[in-house]
Amino acid sequence: MLGTYSSAGLKGLISGSDRRAAVEALMSAVGGTCHNIHFTRGKYDVVVDCTLPSQNAVMGAAAAIKASGGFEIADYVEIVDIDAVKTEAQKIAKAYAPPNS
Repeated sequence: MLGTYSSAGLKGLISGSDRRAAVEALMSAVGGTCHNIHFTRGKYDVVVDCTLPSQNAVMGAAAAIKASGGFEIADYVEIVDIDAVKTEAQKIAKAYAPPNS
């Protein structure tokens, strides 16, 4: 998960809010695990490396984070198995006829 704090979120961070505890509580609520939390420079202020049990849990977590008002941006990316994607793409490529064929 990738996040950019809002001004309210930054005020909470500066005041000493325990962000690791908050992230771990969120992950626990959805049956997930927090592996690492990294603060970053650039578009995102924080990157959370986590495992969640389902896409519904990911979307629910993102919705709750966005609704909290603590973040301007709360995005997520999914790590996928490139070999599995390649296998599917090869099957589809054999069956798909583009419009110019």
